[in-house]
Amino acid sequence: MNEAQILLLTAASIAFLHTILGPDHYVVFTAMGRARGWSLSRTLRITLYCGIGHVLSSVVIGVIGLMLGAQLSSLIAIESMRGNLAGWALLAFGLMYFAWGLRKAGRGHSHSHVHAHGEVLHDHEHDHHDEHTHVHDQRAGNFITPWAIFVIFVFGPCEALIPLFMYPALQHNAGLVVWVAIVFGIVTLATMLALVAITSVGLRAVRIPAVSGRYAHAVAGAAIALCGGAVSFVGA
Repeated sequence: MNEAQILLLTAASIAFLHTILGPDHYVVFTAMGRARGWSLSRTLRITLYCGIGHVLSSVVIGVIGLMLGAQLSSLIAIESMRGNLAGWALLAFGLMYFAWGLRKAGRGHSHSHVHAHGEVLHDHEHDHHDEHTHVHDQRAGNFITPWAIFVIFVFGPCEALIPLFMYPALQHNAGLVVWVAIVFGIVTLATMLALVAITSVGLRAVRIPAVSGRYAHAVAGAAIALCGGAVSFVGA
């Protein structure tokens, strides 16, 4: 193999490991797809759009930095700052969604009332879910949630991509820079889609009550918050 082939193979390997070792790349979409009742095709479509934004943002910053003659350390510092911002944003989004999920679960809790009619007593169960939620609220949530995730993923960096740019850039090989970006992006997106598909299908097959019951949104929020915490505190 020549140097270009080795570099492209390295880019593909790093993209695969970068994605599979970062649970935020797939757990977020699997959890939200399950909680909001998205079809697998819609979940994968949202994953694809967010993944494209995730990769392209780093490509644009890397290319602009190289054109301006920025040092590797400067580009890595920018990506690190973006990573911290995305991690905290994901954590905040997860915690807010978790709180909203708990509130929604509480609204859907059934309870009984006893009524007296003369000497006859009877009770019945009901919940207040329908009294507080409306169809347009559900539609608004299905519209806003994907956009919120998309914005977070655009801020999320592909830190591993920047160093891969440097070798061909130092050789003034613009074509190889483009190929590194293409290979890294395709492998990242393919891995994200594969993992989301596998985990989504597996989650539906297992049928865990907490995941599909009234606490589904709270569980999804907790999962997203854990991913955000891993990015912010562990650097996953």
